[in-house]
Formats: sequence, C-alpha cells, structure tokens
Amino acid sequence: MTSVNQNIAIYTRSSDLPAMSHRNFFHSVELFTILEQSRGQQPYMVVVWQEQRVVAHLLATLRRRGSLVPPYLFTQGRIYGEGEYEEDVDREQLFALMLNAITKKFRRKLCLYIEISDLSQKMFGYKPLHRHGYFPVRWSAIHNSLHSKAPVERLSDKMRERIEKLQTAPLTFTEVTDEADFRAFYRLFHRFFSLKVRRYLPSDDYFRLMMRSNHCRLFVTKLKEKVIGGCACFYSDTDADLWMIASKRKSYPTLHPGTKTIWEAMNHAFRNGYAHFRFLDVGLPYRKNPMRDFILRFGGKEVSTYRWFRFSFSWLNSIIGWFYRE
Repeated sequence: MTSVNQNIAIYTRSSDLPAMSHRNFFHSVELFTILEQSRGQQPYMVVVWQEQRVVAHLLATLRRRGSLVPPYLFTQGRIYGEGEYEEDVDREQLFALMLNAITKKFRRKLCLYIEISDLSQKMFGYKPLHRHGYFPVRWSAIHNSLHSKAPVERLSDKMRERIEKLQTAPLTFTEVTDEADFRAFYRLFHRFFSLKVRRYLPSDDYFRLMMRSNHCRLFVTKLKEKVIGGCACFYSDTDADLWMIASKRKSYPTLHPGTKTIWEAMNHAFRNGYAHFRFLDVGLPYRKNPMRDFILRFGGKEVSTYRWFRFSFSWLNSIIGWFYRE
C-alpha cells in the first residue's frame, strides 16, 4: 500500500484491500484480483476515506504492451469509468482527488500514456481532467435498450433479413466452458488482433480467469466444430458490455460470423434480464465508420462521448492535444 495523504490510499495487493461495496464490475475487488493474477497487468485501487469509511474508489490498471510488428514496448494506464461513490458525497470533488493521486503514481512508474473512457456523462470531470493535463478525443459509443422491446423489434430491415437467413445456417453459439473451446477462442483473438496497433489483447490467463468469473462470459460461434467467431462480455448491475469481438469474416463472408456472435450475445443478455447492451468500443466518430454503421443495424443508439488521454512527455501531449483540440 502506498499512502497519498490522510484521506486517500492506493492499494496494489488484494490482500490489503478494505471492505468496499460496488455495483460496477470495472471497479470491483473481483476484477482487481483477476488483474493481479494476470501477466502484464498491475492493478491500482485508489480509495478515499472519510471518518474511517470508504466513500469512493477507482480501479486503474498499468499494462505492459509490446509487439514485434511493428516493434514497440511501453506501459499504458487504463481506467474504465469514474469509479464508485457513496450517495452522500461530491462525486466530482472526489474524482479530482483520485485522478490526481493515480496520475502522480503512473507518472512515477514511467507510464507512456493514460487512457480514460466510459465516463457516465460526457462532461463528467471535465475541469479536473483538463487541469491535470488530459485532453479529450471525441468518441462513439452505442447503447442498445433491452428493457422495453425485444431485440428483434429494434433491428433494421436489412439486419433482420440477414439474421433470418442465419437461422438456417449450420452455426452454433455457445459459452466457453472447457479448455478446448478456450484455446480455440484465444487463438482466434490472437490472430485477429496481432496486427492491430491500437487494440490491446491481454494474456491468455486473464481470459481464463474471466471464464471462471460470475460477471464475465466468453462466447464462441462455431461452424460444426471450428470456431469462426467469438466475444467477451462483462456484466455489471443492469448492464451487459460487449468488450471485445473477433471473427473470421473474410474467410466466411456468407456466414457473417460477426453478426451471429453479436446477435446471440445480445439475446443472451436479454434472456437474463439485463436492461442495456453496450458496445464499449466502436471507434472514432468519423463520418464513415463501417464498424459503427454495422452495429447500429442492431437497433442501438449512438452516443457522443469523450475518451481522455495524457502522455507523460509534455511536448508529445501538447502536440497530440493540439491535433485533437475542439
């Protein structure tokens, strides 16, 4: 444990964590433990105390990243959302305290850059983020409502026709529960993401721990016994989040494995009573974004949001921040 001041502490070991209540899986003790046991990742839980009780906490991760093509090696700080808070506190004020603490910690760890996404509101934390040197990049998110209509009622006409045809295709969709399916799942993801510079693929032990969690599910789409699609989902409170998806869409263009995988994962969330199905990453809000346009055919709503970045090199932070200025 590293003490920041009398009200804030940063924990790096699950055995030291205090008792905390949470609804968001991205800031849970369970995810902290999964990260702690995974290669290439170090979790940091920032905790705010008031009168000997935890009133806010935020989970951040330091990732080691590297690749041979192209060659690079660096560490990245990653935060999903603004953390968890008790009801009787000033969320923005406590967020500013936790942001200050984790930014200093990651800077001392020679972290190349920090990325913060999935804030509950677009303007949440705008002032403290700017004050600590972060710059915003406009991003797209897509949220599908599952609580008022069945997913099939929200499909576009083109997507409904495609899914109806897929019902007769020799495809199966199952949850990953055994070692053979897990190896095929991870092999698919490794090949799919190996040449993608921006996307990060954790080690296989991270996914294996996810498979055993009650708040995570790994799914595969199979053609007979061959895995041609897959996705990883997180579940928090009333929300289901599609975190990563991979498919062999170029090898099997007429079978649309990506469509099958998303559709079945969405229906799984609907059948299990989740109110929303969220896509955590559909990319930058370019005028032409094939991935975003494809996902919107499932009947979701596009939400304009920010992702916040901060590079440790001030000159690099200034240049990239200027490029993405509003």
